[in-house]
Amino acid sequence: MSIVRRSEGFKMKLRQEIVPVFCILLFLIIAREIYPYAGVMQARVRDGYEQETIATGLGGPTCLVFDEETLLVCDRDAGRIVTVNGTVLLSGLDHPHGLVLLDDGVVISEEGKLTRYDSNYENPVILVDGIPSGNHQTNAVNLLPNGTLIWHSGSTCNHCDEDDPRNAALLWVNAITGEHGILATGVRNSFDGVWLDGIGYLFSDNGQDAEGGDFPNEEINLLIEGAEYGWLTESADDPNPVGTEAPVATWAPHASVNGMTTRPANLPGGQYTVYATVYGSWATLLPQGHQILKIDFKQTDDGWIGDAEVFAEDVGTPLPITAGPDGNLYYATFDHGGAVHVISPEANS
Repeated sequence: MSIVRRSEGFKMKLRQEIVPVFCILLFLIIAREIYPYAGVMQARVRDGYEQETIATGLGGPTCLVFDEETLLVCDRDAGRIVTVNGTVLLSGLDHPHGLVLLDDGVVISEEGKLTRYDSNYENPVILVDGIPSGNHQTNAVNLLPNGTLIWHSGSTCNHCDEDDPRNAALLWVNAITGEHGILATGVRNSFDGVWLDGIGYLFSDNGQDAEGGDFPNEEINLLIEGAEYGWLTESADDPNPVGTEAPVATWAPHASVNGMTTRPANLPGGQYTVYATVYGSWATLLPQGHQILKIDFKQTDDGWIGDAEVFAEDVGTPLPITAGPDGNLYYATFDHGGAVHVISPEANS
């Protein structure tokens, strides 16, 4: 009887010691996952540069576009287009994710729909409608040098066959007629892209989350019309299957590389440098991302190759990014209820 009692006492003591330790470890893991999204990070920018927050309370910023000196913001959460000082230009939108300015109007990307407005954000004309949404939706819309729109259309799922071939693709769209087609396939979730003279159109693409923490890398790809970029066919053993285009730059798996912009004049780099945001992901045990990348491209015997490095870190939840007409770098985060920040050279540097 005494042996049984000693055994039960030992088990009770073990529970009393282990359970609190387990709870503390669990709390630390959860806190580690949550804190990048809680607005408590303190941004760290490369030496010689500084960051200033210039606006807050902008909901869920998904695009930043300069109209001359005025900075425009897509607010996904409130379904509106606003200026950085909060002036509402257009409301009643369905999760706007992109905006491009034309000579005589504006084109806005919503969830499954692309619409052209006049320069006063009036007289809407639907260009494309009915693209399915799910895990991801239609994201950025940009303008190619030939005047054609390029529209980023995400997959409806993490890893599955799509019913509509316009998902998990880059689409071309005629800005007048709405005629459209597929430029590239196998592009799971491309948030944004940028045209770089001398190279072409570079775009981000984030891979699936079903094959562990080390695969696949997040990608920067170079657009080749009609190309297939490997979603659904790539694997850890064969990351670039025959018949698919390999990335021209990569970043950490599941980190979520999203917004892209040409190099602002006041920031380091050269003719073939782009900057990109890394949002972060819940699909890793420890947080990834929360960074601004500087990516320098050079041409090799094997084509263009990009060297990515961290320019700023612990920046929270960055998504859209753009080069300002003042030569500085602007980006927006979801923390702080939607904030816009500017990175510029330090005043005394």
